Amino acid sequence: MITVNPDGKIMVRRCLVTLRPFRLFVLGIGFFTLCFLMTSLGGQFSARRLGDSPFTIRTEVPGGPESRGALRKMSDLLELMVKRMDLLARLENSSELHRTASAAHLAADRLTPGASLIERIQAIAQNVSDIAVKVDQILRHSLILHSKVSEGRRDQCEAPSDPKFPDCSGKVEWMRARWTSDPCYAFFGVDGTECSFLTYLSEVEWFCPPLPWRNQTAARTAPKSLPRVQAVFRSNLSHLLELMGSGKESLIFMKKRTRRFTAQWTKAAKYLAQKLGDTRRDQKQILVHIGFLTEESGDVFSPRVLKGGPLGEMVQWADILAALYVLGHSLRITVSLKELQSNLGVPPGRGNCPLTVPLPFDLIYTDYHGLQQMKQHMGLSFKKYRCRIRVIDTFGTEPAYNHEEYATLHGYRTNWGYWNLNPKQFMTMFPHTPDNSFMGFVSEELNETEKQLIKDGKAGNMAVVYGKEASIWKLQVRTGSLHGKEKFLAILNKYMEIHGTVYYESQRPPEVPAFVKNHGLLPQPEFQQLLRKAKLFIGFGFPYEGPAPLEAIANGCIFLQSRFSPPHSSLNHEFFRGKPTSREVFSQHPYAENFIGKPHVWTVDYNNSDEFETAIKAIMNTQVDPYLPYEYTCAGMMERINAYIQHQDFCAGPSPIPPGVSTAQSPFVLAPNATHLEWAQNISSVPGAWPPTHSLRAWLAAPGRACTDACLDHGLICEPSFFPFLNSQDAFLKLQVPCDSTEWEMHHLYPAFAQPGQECYLQKEPLLFSCAGASTKYQRLCPCRDFRKGQVALCQGCL
Repeated sequence: MITVNPDGKIMVRRCLVTLRPFRLFVLGIGFFTLCFLMTSLGGQFSARRLGDSPFTIRTEVPGGPESRGALRKMSDLLELMVKRMDLLARLENSSELHRTASAAHLAADRLTPGASLIERIQAIAQNVSDIAVKVDQILRHSLILHSKVSEGRRDQCEAPSDPKFPDCSGKVEWMRARWTSDPCYAFFGVDGTECSFLTYLSEVEWFCPPLPWRNQTAARTAPKSLPRVQAVFRSNLSHLLELMGSGKESLIFMKKRTRRFTAQWTKAAKYLAQKLGDTRRDQKQILVHIGFLTEESGDVFSPRVLKGGPLGEMVQWADILAALYVLGHSLRITVSLKELQSNLGVPPGRGNCPLTVPLPFDLIYTDYHGLQQMKQHMGLSFKKYRCRIRVIDTFGTEPAYNHEEYATLHGYRTNWGYWNLNPKQFMTMFPHTPDNSFMGFVSEELNETEKQLIKDGKAGNMAVVYGKEASIWKLQVRTGSLHGKEKFLAILNKYMEIHGTVYYESQRPPEVPAFVKNHGLLPQPEFQQLLRKAKLFIGFGFPYEGPAPLEAIANGCIFLQSRFSPPHSSLNHEFFRGKPTSREVFSQHPYAENFIGKPHVWTVDYNNSDEFETAIKAIMNTQVDPYLPYEYTCAGMMERINAYIQHQDFCAGPSPIPPGVSTAQSPFVLAPNATHLEWAQNISSVPGAWPPTHSLRAWLAAPGRACTDACLDHGLICEPSFFPFLNSQDAFLKLQVPCDSTEWEMHHLYPAFAQPGQECYLQKEPLLFSCAGASTKYQRLCPCRDFRKGQVALCQGCL
């Protein structure tokens, strides 16, 4: 057995305790040194790389002297550690001389690694010292080279005085003061130097001319556009349901609706494919951003879906998605701000910079909430690409509210207007504002067998009230136009059994009279079954212009609504206040009153008990078939949207005939009855104009009459895209209007004729051409067109 002296054990243990922590410490110092060298050298060399930033020319090397000093300090520290280790080892050896030879021998063997470690530390220190010297030489050489480059380019990084770029110097001044206000500038390479400002302002934005020493080919090469793919009708909507996502009650409602209408969309696709024949349709890349469903906008609709809240917007959005998808276009759907930013290519920051890539979408469908979100995050790209945006706008936006400068000066500015878009980019639920485009929605279309079953199953004395929220049933009047709902409900109760679908949780809503049979909030299929049994669908004056009356009429009901006197508008009614329209609403559902009418729609004064009771008696004796206008069928909606996508181009240049410029031959002729102008038959339509100009008819409206009404008086629709062709002295001359003087001004009622002074006024601002608006001072010059039966948005030759 081998024995070991106890004193030797103690000495070995002391050495291990002394050296192991120190060994770990030294290894840590060595690792830190290596990381520091890599970071320091990498940082210094990356400052010289051309790929560091396409816009950066640094005028100094940050941390250069500090890096060299730190390396020297580390080298000195390691040398000091070696000296102290050497001294510690000597003290340890001298204190152990009295030990036995065998113990000393064993201790010496155990101390050998310690001596080896000291040698390694000395080698590391020497290497660090050598590296510090080399780094110092490299940095000195780099600074000399950099100073030469800076001298050569300093005169090229001054804001140029170029009349083609008048805003350049001002933008450079702004960048000097504010470039740190948004991280997006640093993302694009701005670092506080003049060259980075000018490069950013010339290559990312477009306020300065290109720098001559920049690689212009690399900077301005646009990505090649992909070849156009032809759109093909789709019949399977399962992928669309996946694209719509989940997690919100509103999305669940929209997906249920899409599933329920799948067969109708498929049938409509076959019909439209045959109708359009071999007409080529390019597939569009389309982004659909439903802004009102984002958390950032509050998403007030989703929590109310199951509580009787308004569903009109979700009905319309579900149908828009289905129509675009079935038409064969490529869709991307977003309902969050994060998804929107990712799909647009928004750079990190606060939204002041343009997009990182060209916009990959041909069209963007959104709402006012989404429009605001895009403006906040797209920077200058919003102005560049806003012509591709289509805004779903239930109640419409009139030109006077849309033009920012004009709205501000003349009191038309609201929280929802002033976007300076082409008014046709706003798309409404009903065709009430010709200045906008009519988008619409769909209702269920019945075949002849289903229609007959409904007629046979009708209860002749059953009425359903339009109103799922208890607040609509309050006997106190919301609008000031009624004396109280209890009065006409009592009359109705004399003739019919009244049913309601008012939401409640546990107790019957006290607002609903006891004689009303309340079914509670019904799922859509059950609500449709209730309508199929009912004779009458009656409105209380609110909500305005929803989809339910059309669904009721499509299921064989007569719709009874109140007439408003005076008409409701933003001037006298809280609901419309702040909306970007002055439109006067004469009933709860103007479309049903004006475009459908009797016998399907009855509009009466609910304050007149005799008139109301007479209407109820007449309705009891009136038989109607289920009726649905073609424009609210799946085929009608797709036909309309397809025409918009293929023909509406708001990114194109100005009108082929600039406003006010007379041509060699006038395109107008006075109609045989000398009442209006027509497009001359021997003059071909203007190429690219849509609707085609040969459908134009022009009237001089009576004083105080809007063009919307003037055209309707002649069974036509006002067409604002024709205004530029009429905005000339020639049009007044052909109408035999005596113009003693002609003025060009910015006004939403022009072109017009002022009778007292025999003055003719022409429009100076194209965005202010407006079918809406009237004044007793003016006779407006109104462009009208024909329209297809059941499709008011399209003229006879628009397909």
